[in-house]
Amino acid sequence: MTRKKLDPSVEIVAMARELDTAGLVPNKSGNLSCRTAGGFMITPSGVAYRTLEPEQIVKFDDHGTPAKGGLRPSSEWRMHAAIYACRPDVSAIVHTHSSNATALACAGLGIPAFHYMIALAGGAIRCVPYATFGTAEIAAGAIEGLEGRRAVLLANHGVVTVGASLAAAQAVAVEVENLATQYLALRAAGLEPNVLDDAELARVIEKFADYGRITPGP
Repeated sequence: MTRKKLDPSVEIVAMARELDTAGLVPNKSGNLSCRTAGGFMITPSGVAYRTLEPEQIVKFDDHGTPAKGGLRPSSEWRMHAAIYACRPDVSAIVHTHSSNATALACAGLGIPAFHYMIALAGGAIRCVPYATFGTAEIAAGAIEGLEGRRAVLLANHGVVTVGASLAAAQAVAVEVENLATQYLALRAAGLEPNVLDDAELARVIEKFADYGRITPGP
């Protein structure tokens, strides 16, 4: 039986509410988007996720122009548009201000490959230099930090994760916060993490290529 595909705006709202409940997008912070056949859809600016409705999601065409008559899009729409333009493998973007990952970002610290679950992000997570929100500069920094990765920390700001679906991008966002919590605990205890070498990290990333997929039938 084929599962009916959700309307992208409905999926964005559902995911936004999940992230809000999990505390990863406090006080209306962060934003979500997904690629569409004619552009992309993104959360609006200044709307609490618990009250967000599908009709409030802002639609952009493939020229980066928002549909007329709708709400104002998230201030980070340029970053989303730039990532989609540079990464054909990306179909969804999640931007959070999750507490521990943002704390590291505010110290200008990335997350080293100290735990194999960092393979979800494609390797050690970089922290790129600060740039004012909503600008072309922050978009360029995000693209640079995401090279070969599915997550990046934005200095003095937050986290951006990408994926082939909203569920995939969300999974990375949740794991980045988990890794950040563990890394901060190590640093608070004055401990240095054991970092996986490149060969082992490559093996783990290869094993993650089919992570979560259904086993084929006979």
